[in-house]
Amino acid sequence: MTNMTSLIPGFEYDIFISYRQKDNKGDRWVSEFVEALKTELESTFKEEISVYFDINPHDGLLETHDVDASLKDKLKCLVFIPIISRTYCDPKSFAWEHEFKAFVEEASQDQFGLKVKLPNGNVANRVLPVRIHDLDIADIKECESVLGGVLRGIEFIYKSAGVNRPLRAGEDHPKDNLNKTYFRDQINKVANAIKDIITVLGQNEQNPAEVIKEVYKPISVPRKNRKTTIIIGSVITLALIILGYLLIPRLFKSSEQLEKSIAVLPFRNDSPDDSTQYFMNGVMEELLANLQKIKDIRVLGRTSVEQYREKNKPIPEIAEELNVNYIVTGSGQKSDKSFRMRVQLIRVNNESNLWAKSFETASLNLKEYFHVQSQFAKAIANELHAVITPEEKQLIERIPTESLDAYEAYLKGYDYNRKLTENDLATAMQYFELAKEIDPEFVLAYAGISRVWSSRQGIGKIRASEANPRAEAAIIKALELDSTHAEVYRVLASIKTGARWDWKGGEESIRKAIKLSPNNADYHASYSGLLRILGRYDEAMKHIEIALTLDPFDPLIKTEYGNTLLFRHKYDNAVTAFREALNLYPTQGGAENIVPALFLAGREQEAIEMQRYRWKNNSEYIRALNEGYAEAGFQGGCKKLADLRVERLNTTYSSPWAIATQYSMAGDTSNAMFWMEKAYEEHQMGITNILSPTFDKLRENSRFQKIARKMNLPYK
Repeated sequence: MTNMTSLIPGFEYDIFISYRQKDNKGDRWVSEFVEALKTELESTFKEEISVYFDINPHDGLLETHDVDASLKDKLKCLVFIPIISRTYCDPKSFAWEHEFKAFVEEASQDQFGLKVKLPNGNVANRVLPVRIHDLDIADIKECESVLGGVLRGIEFIYKSAGVNRPLRAGEDHPKDNLNKTYFRDQINKVANAIKDIITVLGQNEQNPAEVIKEVYKPISVPRKNRKTTIIIGSVITLALIILGYLLIPRLFKSSEQLEKSIAVLPFRNDSPDDSTQYFMNGVMEELLANLQKIKDIRVLGRTSVEQYREKNKPIPEIAEELNVNYIVTGSGQKSDKSFRMRVQLIRVNNESNLWAKSFETASLNLKEYFHVQSQFAKAIANELHAVITPEEKQLIERIPTESLDAYEAYLKGYDYNRKLTENDLATAMQYFELAKEIDPEFVLAYAGISRVWSSRQGIGKIRASEANPRAEAAIIKALELDSTHAEVYRVLASIKTGARWDWKGGEESIRKAIKLSPNNADYHASYSGLLRILGRYDEAMKHIEIALTLDPFDPLIKTEYGNTLLFRHKYDNAVTAFREALNLYPTQGGAENIVPALFLAGREQEAIEMQRYRWKNNSEYIRALNEGYAEAGFQGGCKKLADLRVERLNTTYSSPWAIATQYSMAGDTSNAMFWMEKAYEEHQMGITNILSPTFDKLRENSRFQKIARKMNLPYK
């Protein structure tokens, strides 16, 4: 409490702070607010401002004490600030009855009145509420019944999902707060509002004629010419603002304009047992997935950063190659149930460690683990000054399973599933099934099972009639368990388009996946593939280019890029993209479209060489290619190879679509259409690429057009 008198004679204090004592317990929020306000007032007013704030529980202001006789004089102030909390609006409380109501009654009868007119024409109430909680409607009406008007004020409320508490100084970032408010800014607003009111009251005090005659009027005391002071101050302030606008951006341009681009490097496994590497991969993947949910950050995909696992390159060099401004590194150790992890964020332009955090537990609790992971992601985003929406925050804080065993089984399955070989997919399926058995409500386990079935069909190891129903059943179960998981919608989109040819439903699903995880390169690549199938090539190119910025060294994305170029008849560019994909991952199956791209570009010699490279481990296929090529060039080689694949169907499965492609390049329209119809009947995944330029010569064929119409594709 200050002992100075008010700026205006006849008043004890300039400001009176009213609050419930219970709102100042614990973190002493009210005390901190008052101290911050006093500091701000010193830089807002030239004169000293007197503030009454009771911090003495024996000063007669507790609910359980009678009013101190001196309180009546203390209430005679210019501005009354009630700290409106969930407990303040209580007619039985001392603060409500003897401070709030008492001030309103007294101010309504003094020489100024409860409400004053500001120079801008607005009307201000001398009761300036500071709200620290959202209120029930009944409490709002209770306040308004005393004020005689709408409850307005300055909010110090921190809000997020399920949270309604006071905004804390120095702790709460405005981007995390639904109200987007910053404690220091709100303090400044309070001080400015006080200044507006007191300035008007001071001017009225010098103009007795404007005061109602019946009301007591104190003796005027000459004061500074405030009008002149305000004008001069305004001019100086305006000049400072202009200078600040011109100079400050230059001072901070290098740091503030840095793109929010980040790469999470593979986490180092400090465990003596290499068998726990899958878990450290999962730690890195979880943090990466959380950051990918934040639209305001460009986050590189795992494939592009994986190449640096064994490379000992300087951070600036890695950042330059990946074209990012920030790098996250991490390490950890897992042994039985104990776990230790350390993560740090590095700004590349000056190699400064912006943030670092450690986590250690002797008994790994998944709830705690996921909470820490979400906190790490939010802390990194905060350092980058990235906006996190309430929806993104909820997704980041989600816990997929509470079973450590189920989570570990899923991580192992995920690692094997990425390798896309027949044996690895079988192992992945075993782990996903185990995760589902341990936790029947683990949504990612079902999504993993669905992906394995789709992948088996995609690499040509199983018939669509066997794979599609199982993939669909698993993803439907996943959707029932969690309708807000991006991976579920990505897999669902793949099934809707590849198995059902439900283009509208597929597009809705993949758009949902992108909305839930906007920085996931795979999702943008999948959307590009769908748009390409539908003949929307400009949109397809847009999304594949986004995918490339997010994961530039992913061979699957490079392959999709090549496919988009192929569909746009840019054959030489497509060949370049396919070669880049094969250089990154020589066994990348999707890049086999390099053969038709070379053929359509008129580079038949290279096309046959690529065919030989692909089948280098199958002497029978190589022999057929060479014999056909000797007889009739590239087309002869394709015809011989297709014939042989048909002959071997009883012992070796070949997809009808692959056979149709070979016959089409051979110029054998009859056989190409026969096997294309087979692919259609089987709902084979490859048939969705019927509009590829590889089949341009078939477009006038009525059988081709019939298939395209049935699939609702724009064959014309």
